[in-house]
Amino acid sequence: MRQKPKQQMRIWAVLCHFSALLGWILLVFIVFLGIPLYLPLNLLAPLMIWRFKKSQYPWIDLQGKESLNFQFSLTLYTLIVIIVSLILLLTSLSIVVTNNGSSNQIKNTLDGLIIVLVSLFSFKLVLQLFLVTFASVKAYKGEHYRYPLTIRVLR
Repeated sequence: MRQKPKQQMRIWAVLCHFSALLGWILLVFIVFLGIPLYLPLNLLAPLMIWRFKKSQYPWIDLQGKESLNFQFSLTLYTLIVIIVSLILLLTSLSIVVTNNGSSNQIKNTLDGLIIVLVSLFSFKLVLQLFLVTFASVKAYKGEHYRYPLTIRVLR
């Protein structure tokens, strides 16, 4: 029978998962300042915790890899959504402009694309919040949780 990890190890494992949410808070703050960049800040804090504590606690090595793999996957999926949305934006605007569309048609096209993009990002953030919270609770209980739809970069 496997032994439960000690409480200090479990707290560090929880921080590996929850610290990724700090990246989104920092990103919102950066965008609020007027810097329109997408930076994968959700990888920074889990990476630091994992790098400094993985040799000390094997449980943190396991949980840190899982958290980093999930956050990397989310970052990759977000970049794919951004690229696809830019392609859709350019394609739809070029179609409207070549058909001598009015400014009202251009506005409606942009509004529709913004609604779709905001909906996708909102869904991703809610899903991330739910899964990170669930994984953190499991890590604190000493149970291993594997995130769904995760690309396993770190093994």
